[in-house]
Amino acid sequence: MSTTAGTTGTTGTTERPQERLDALRRDAADCRACPLGEIGTQTVFGSGPAGARLVLVGEAPGYQEDREGTPFVGPSGRLLNEALEQAGLDRAALYITNVVKHRPWLAPEGQRGGATGRHGKNRAPKQSEINACRPWLTAELETIRPAIVGCLGALAAKWVLGRDFKLTRQRGQWFSAPLAPNVLATLHPSYVLIQPETSYGATRDTLFADVRALAERLRTLPD
Repeated sequence: MSTTAGTTGTTGTTERPQERLDALRRDAADCRACPLGEIGTQTVFGSGPAGARLVLVGEAPGYQEDREGTPFVGPSGRLLNEALEQAGLDRAALYITNVVKHRPWLAPEGQRGGATGRHGKNRAPKQSEINACRPWLTAELETIRPAIVGCLGALAAKWVLGRDFKLTRQRGQWFSAPLAPNVLATLHPSYVLIQPETSYGATRDTLFADVRALAERLRTLPD
């Protein structure tokens, strides 16, 4: 991660935020700080403008994101898009990223090697992988300096708000953090999608309500 210091402004660079973000993206493309860089199709860096006032942070890329190189473009992304649309938020104006930038996955039994041509199974990121990716998300948030961060899922919430954060008790509440003055954590869309029919509607409503809360807070803040 050779240019992180310069791109986050700690060396007095005169680069504009979008230029810094683009430089980070180029550097991250070659990241091999953990083994995920060897088994993923590509780095899935954040997507959106450097001037975004709202940043959404998820957990890690899935199969479709690994293929396309963009966060939240698979089933979870489609559900997130519905929530954003209902809340009146333009996805193109937001910055969307993940804690981990390569897909954590398990190869189907009996298969070994890289991810090419294999669907595999998503898995939760290991702590070592989260630690290896920490500089990237830190640099993204320091560059963008968003007014609001929405954490999608417990892993993202703990990354932004600290390890003691409990999503089951503190979801939907507003907090302040060093990297953003307004932080709200909600359910990850993938969690909603795996719910049985009996609980799907309620969890979906919870996610959508929290996204509306993000939109409402964004509208009340000064430009």
